[in-house]
Amino acid sequence: MLIRRLEITDVRNVKHANIVDISPISIFYGANGSGKTTLLESIHVLSSAKSFRSHKLKPLINNGAERCVVFAEVAVQGDESIFHPIGVQRSRSGEGVIKINGEAVRSAAQLAEALPVQVINADTFLLLSGGPVIRRQFLDWGVFHVEHGFHEAWKGFQRCLKQRNSLLRHDRIDGPTLQVWTREYVKLSEQLDQYRQRYLQQFIPVFERCLARLTSLKGVELRYQRGWSKEQTLEAALAAQVESEQQQGYTLSGPHRADVKILYQGQLAADILSRGQQKLVVCALRVAQGYLLSELSQRKCAYLVDDLPSELDVDHRKALCKLLDELDCQVFISCVDHSDLNGCWQQSEKVKLFHVEQGVVTAQT
Repeated sequence: MLIRRLEITDVRNVKHANIVDISPISIFYGANGSGKTTLLESIHVLSSAKSFRSHKLKPLINNGAERCVVFAEVAVQGDESIFHPIGVQRSRSGEGVIKINGEAVRSAAQLAEALPVQVINADTFLLLSGGPVIRRQFLDWGVFHVEHGFHEAWKGFQRCLKQRNSLLRHDRIDGPTLQVWTREYVKLSEQLDQYRQRYLQQFIPVFERCLARLTSLKGVELRYQRGWSKEQTLEAALAAQVESEQQQGYTLSGPHRADVKILYQGQLAADILSRGQQKLVVCALRVAQGYLLSELSQRKCAYLVDDLPSELDVDHRKALCKLLDELDCQVFISCVDHSDLNGCWQQSEKVKLFHVEQGVVTAQT
């Protein structure tokens, strides 16, 4: 169990909530608009310092407040008998404060390291129907948590990409300077590509096992595209595109153009599968990341599942809950009627119910 206590102040319509003795499986139920999703959103803030509902900061903060605060006691990864405090404060001015174990930190990456979180909600369908950036973020979440050199390589790559694009936008390019940045860009790009490919080789069989547990659907395939042609090196691709890059003012090939195509029988899964089938595929993708994280690093992540019963019949709800149960992770679920999840968990003592009404959270017996 990762989170033992959660305290929320002025996040949307939740003025204040102090949730103690949290169980491995917590179900938040209540009417639409009562604040259930806000509770899940607050946990996501603790993992990334941002919302999963919007990139805008102001809607996250209660209308009558200047700032919001989320605090939790979080287990130390590797020793769940020790809990450290983690807190995030965001203000309307855009300023933020992040503290882990009482010490201020600057990087949200440290939050992600301390509290890995996976979200399953309506936006999860974008893994199939959205643009490549959604799937790159999904892929890089997994790589970040299992490849120790990935984050530094990613930061270096972003710096090189920014500098290279800046040079390409100049009317008169400094050729030697561009070459220097291009060499570093190629080196870091190849590192990122290797990290991603290595992760996917391990991820795909885990995903296939999880999907088989949820559905008999056959023919789902993940196909990686690295961001430049398989027939040439990145250095050669950049050399061939340099005139086009100068005209357009940005780098045309590299890891920032990578994608993971999700196909069904050779076609885009989003174009072929029903809504219910799509939900099973995206759930399998998310759950597989938790399984692989546990296998490769003996670490666990928390799952935030918004409106779990939606678009899943009883049998598929039970299958998904069983997968999460066997993962032995911490799960936070929102739903309107908790009876929709009756019989979904093998050990009922692991489950705790919380009724949410107008932003007020009440533990149920």
